[in-house]
Amino acid sequence: MNDIIRNMLTRRSCKNYKSDMVPQELIDQIIEAGLYAPSGNNKQAAIVIAVTDRATRDRLSALNFKYDVKKRKDPFYNAPVVLCVLGDRSCPTCVYDGSLVMENMMLAAHSLGVDSCWIHRAKQVFDDPEGKEILKGLGIEGDFEGIGNCILGYAADGMNRNDLPRKPGRVFRI
Repeated sequence: MNDIIRNMLTRRSCKNYKSDMVPQELIDQIIEAGLYAPSGNNKQAAIVIAVTDRATRDRLSALNFKYDVKKRKDPFYNAPVVLCVLGDRSCPTCVYDGSLVMENMMLAAHSLGVDSCWIHRAKQVFDDPEGKEILKGLGIEGDFEGIGNCILGYAADGMNRNDLPRKPGRVFRI
């Protein structure tokens, strides 16, 4: 089995992080991998907001909490880095394109020894007036939809990479 497929088969979501910051050079590599994801008509319309500032990260966590039906104390599980992916709503494939960016970033993170998890509710967060204020403060104009939050960091509890096998009966052949 080659390294790329092995990486795909062993990546798991982490839901308990140490406070240790991910080095900037690794964050940059992860983002770059996301920006190379395929996109409809090669529009490359998805954008990434890289959040390493603790106050902004905590603000986004509190805003995410507002829409979290499980009401987790910290929906970002103490991860020190949040990469928010948004898609330009004028692009009909924005959700798919942004989803590919998210997956590329999570696979890149895993290949670099960084743990990750996709956190939902980015749509609600960036449709919220406070989320729109964050975008405006960054100079982001246009009609963007939150696709997902890719949280990054290092597992606090020694994640088990030998997870259960995949659920059977999901492939149909003709």
